[in-house]
Amino acid sequence: MGFPVGYAEVFFPNLFLHTLTLLGLLRSFVFLLFHFLGLSDFLETNTHHTGEEATSTPEPCKNPSVSALLIREFLPATKYGELTDTEEGCCCAVCLFEFSEEEEIRCLKNCRHIFHRNCVDRWIDLDQKTCPLCRTGFVPDDMVDDYNQRLWVASGISEFYSYADYTSSF
Repeated sequence: MGFPVGYAEVFFPNLFLHTLTLLGLLRSFVFLLFHFLGLSDFLETNTHHTGEEATSTPEPCKNPSVSALLIREFLPATKYGELTDTEEGCCCAVCLFEFSEEEEIRCLKNCRHIFHRNCVDRWIDLDQKTCPLCRTGFVPDDMVDDYNQRLWVASGISEFYSYADYTSSF
């Protein structure tokens, strides 16, 4: 007993293999045609292109939550070239591509991790409030009270209760 050494019983007919090859070529042709016509935004692919196209990653969610907007405000986007204390060959932990000088990044203030702006914005839009790498909170420690107060006011409940009345009851 044991595993068979050869798999002679498994074979694909040549017609099937040629059909798969033809479909692959047809797919490549359609992608190339859409690219040249400027319609490549309509094609959703999970691949990340290198070169010029690497900076044109998909935009984040059109309707982010209030907490996501506040977190983005607390973590402003900057150019990677403006950072002074970064090591050479640093890459984004989400997409695994190295940063270039002109790319927009977000540097998390609590844990000092750096991500492409679009990569971390997609994470924030999923209502995540912690670093995707180490799970440290996005909101800087010294701004948590301000964040909570602004989130409380944005919730619309401030019409019935004031923030000061709520916190004084504890």
